[in-house]
Amino acid sequence: MSDEFTAPAGVQGEAEYLASSGTAETRQGYSGWIVPAEKIADVFEQLSQRFGYDFLSSLTAVDNFPEATLEVVYHVFKSIGGGPLELKVVVDRESPIVPSVTKIYKGAEFQEREVWDLFGVKFSGHPDLRRILLWEGFEGHPLRKDWKEPFYEEEAKPFKSRWPDGKAEPNESKNPFNDNVQYPPDFTPKNWTPPTEEALIDLMQPEAETEGLETGQLILNLGPQHPSTHGVFRMVAATEGEAIVSLKPVLGYLHRNHEKIGERNTFLQNMPYTDRLDYITSMSNNFGYAVAVEKLMGITPPERAEYLRVMMAELTRIASHIMANGFLLNDLGAYFTPSLYSLEERELILDVFEATAGSRMMCNYFRFGGVARDIPPETLKKVHSLVHDRLPRKIDELDRYLTDSEIVKVRTQCVGVVTDEQAINTSITGPVLRASGVPYDVRRADPYSIYERLEFDVITKMHGDVYDRYLVRLEEMRQSVRILKQVLDQMPDGPIMTGRPQYQVRVPAGEAYGRVEGPKGELGFYVVSDGKPNPKRYHVRSPSFVNLTGLEQMCLGMKIADAVTILGSLDIVLGEVDR
Repeated sequence: MSDEFTAPAGVQGEAEYLASSGTAETRQGYSGWIVPAEKIADVFEQLSQRFGYDFLSSLTAVDNFPEATLEVVYHVFKSIGGGPLELKVVVDRESPIVPSVTKIYKGAEFQEREVWDLFGVKFSGHPDLRRILLWEGFEGHPLRKDWKEPFYEEEAKPFKSRWPDGKAEPNESKNPFNDNVQYPPDFTPKNWTPPTEEALIDLMQPEAETEGLETGQLILNLGPQHPSTHGVFRMVAATEGEAIVSLKPVLGYLHRNHEKIGERNTFLQNMPYTDRLDYITSMSNNFGYAVAVEKLMGITPPERAEYLRVMMAELTRIASHIMANGFLLNDLGAYFTPSLYSLEERELILDVFEATAGSRMMCNYFRFGGVARDIPPETLKKVHSLVHDRLPRKIDELDRYLTDSEIVKVRTQCVGVVTDEQAINTSITGPVLRASGVPYDVRRADPYSIYERLEFDVITKMHGDVYDRYLVRLEEMRQSVRILKQVLDQMPDGPIMTGRPQYQVRVPAGEAYGRVEGPKGELGFYVVSDGKPNPKRYHVRSPSFVNLTGLEQMCLGMKIADAVTILGSLDIVLGEVDR
């Protein structure tokens, strides 16, 4: 790759440049550009430098089995806003090799590892191409269409054994346990170190020497089962003295292949599964998936449904942010009081969800073309009371309680700093990105639903540290209250659904990438349909997973106690990280 962009003669815009470097997608319902594998890194370098596509949002793959090809699919954006540019690389299924784009977009690091892990695509030049969600001894790449799990029954639901008669029996009684574990030669359990651990330790920086004093590194493990890792998550840190010189996140302890399940489900069956990703933000998860499938179907929800969706999404944002700020205090070593304080406000919001959707956490409320049911009049009055009285008052109280606390400032200011350029290049989104001074919010950058007609500010801070991430979430709660007031004032009467009854959903062949601004950041769904009741491809671009790409950079030079604080400031949920 060249250091400077040199446009081909006569090329003026990205379309002309891409036409000279690849071919436009011609399949009906599809979009984007198909680029030869050997050109993809150069194309991205030039798109980034020349045309401003500096933000890699999503990187995934599609298995075209029984055809002999795989597709690697990229969605890139401009950090100043606008829609996506979609690029694809088609490779041979038996020997899929694609150049890594990590030198251009650091945010590709974990996503390329995920594609290698689950599809078997090798990314040449990747700095650390190990499995990321599965262990190194796992046999096969489970998102390939010809991979069968233990107790495999059928390729798509509803399974014939369950429908229409409702008869079922345990699969283990009729299927042998498939061998999905590849043991090393001459394997014995005693004193065996998994190859994953050896490769991980080799990545840590070599031992250093100071003047006249030989020093060695200490490797510390935090997690996977530890209160401050916010779930089954592990950080492996190399320290010299008290300073962190290298840190590697280890993921996958909660991985259950959500996307494989999603490709077995019908389109509609996936809606309640999205609830289980970030289980704190069920309504936002529903929103992102609904937007993607509605793009494929070419339908628009009625006005009242759009207002109800935004109401639920902004209540979710408040519930998520107030918990994030409360639990950050636990990571600082404070008493449990701030968390209990935050949980009380969240419980009142969950009361609204329960009265409207029928469930507090796993809401399953959105439908393609609308929502499942209208909000009861008495619940709408409760929302009005929360928005105009309770929530603004409690947000102000939390502000007074924490913002000017000397201990909070000492533990969070200048800790875990990430610059604006680093944040964009690492594909970080949400409050973490905006705390670094980048005013990128999907609700404004690439608007969906009714956000274009609503007045609110995109909150930014300039220092990119833990303290600013706290402040961004605090101010975003106030902006959500501002949005909710407008929703309550403007909400029209009318239907809450459009189109056919949901049990008659038919999704035409094609692809769509739908994304929303979730509380943690950009939540995207890439969905491919071949016209059947089940998705051919169902991919979740989860902000918790991608944001962790920047964790090591934030922790370098910090102390172990700071690493706990920095991780808490990212506000991850492991159900969304591992999927």
